[in-house]
Amino acid sequence: MALSDLLYPDNPKRKKELIQLHQELLDCMSTNFHATNELVGVLNEHLGCTITPIEMRESSTVKENCEIIIQVMSEIQHQVQKIDSDMKEKLEPVLYQKLYDIKEPELEKIAIAQRVFSIIFGEATSTAAMVAVKLLGSNHLTLSVSKLIGLLAQIGASVLGGISITIIGLGLEMILHAILGAMERSQLLTAVRSYEKHLAEFKAASEKYQHAIHEVTSLVRQQIQ
Repeated sequence: MALSDLLYPDNPKRKKELIQLHQELLDCMSTNFHATNELVGVLNEHLGCTITPIEMRESSTVKENCEIIIQVMSEIQHQVQKIDSDMKEKLEPVLYQKLYDIKEPELEKIAIAQRVFSIIFGEATSTAAMVAVKLLGSNHLTLSVSKLIGLLAQIGASVLGGISITIIGLGLEMILHAILGAMERSQLLTAVRSYEKHLAEFKAASEKYQHAIHEVTSLVRQQIQ
């Protein structure tokens, strides 16, 4: 037993809590990577985007993996903004406003979007138009992306941001040393509580983000069946 554990008997428990929280974070991040790639696939296949899919890098730190997903989420935001700009440029103001009118039938919105994509691509499927309408009209997705980007940045800057994402296969003492170093009891307790707060917010935002993406991808699957 380490001297610090003799001096602070509850340290081992706090350390295990921190490891468990870290694993929960990694599981949540992995799901976000998967959901993001689903949306990337839809954008690339149906809207002519060329966004590179992403994967978690076990040899990289939490912060570096946060930056990977932030980058592609920012690219998704850019592509949605570009679609909006194309619509605004090529549509009459009345038709453009219809795209954002919640009272307007969705089939009418899809027909409007398809008209624009036919100009851009020469031809366009109703699936492409439907995806565009869903992305443009989804405040749910827009807000969840922005929220998640902010939380990922916070987590990357947190006490565990600098360690490798790999946990399985490493000895517990190696992990604790990488995370904590010579951290005292009061610092450890603060770190655990801070990480709990970050993780709770991150998990909630991730669920909303994943649900918003599922809404889009499930509609695509229904459309092409």
